[in-house]
Amino acid sequence: MAAIVWLVAGILLAAAEMLIGDLTLLMLGGAALVTAGVSGLAGTSVVVDAVVFGVAALVLILLVRPFLLRRFATPPPHQTGVAALPGKTAKVIEMVDEHGGRVKVDGEVWSARPFDPSEQFEVGETVCIMKIEGATAVVLKGS
Repeated sequence: MAAIVWLVAGILLAAAEMLIGDLTLLMLGGAALVTAGVSGLAGTSVVVDAVVFGVAALVLILLVRPFLLRRFATPPPHQTGVAALPGKTAKVIEMVDEHGGRVKVDGEVWSARPFDPSEQFEVGETVCIMKIEGATAVVLKGS
């Protein structure tokens, strides 16, 4: 009977891991499954089951979890393409006003318009890209 309780606890903890995602509940679920196996095969008492669970949980959390985190951790997302442009600086190559203009950023020429329609940027000025709307860079006075 105790083995079934440990088995159910292990399955529930492993399933709950899908909500958390930090591998802690998965390690506890694994420890519960190890305890279910020991309890089912050896018919141990509740005290021995608790000790087996504690040792298995410590081993899994302290040794296996860090290895899995290093192995499967995803690096922070790296912005590429158009998503990487906001925040970058650009050089005005054709006067930018409310009717348009052109800027050069990272060797690419983009059509541009000012973030504030009342502003105007002359050729050679440095501007900061605030956002991209379609194929147009919306710019603000840069530093």
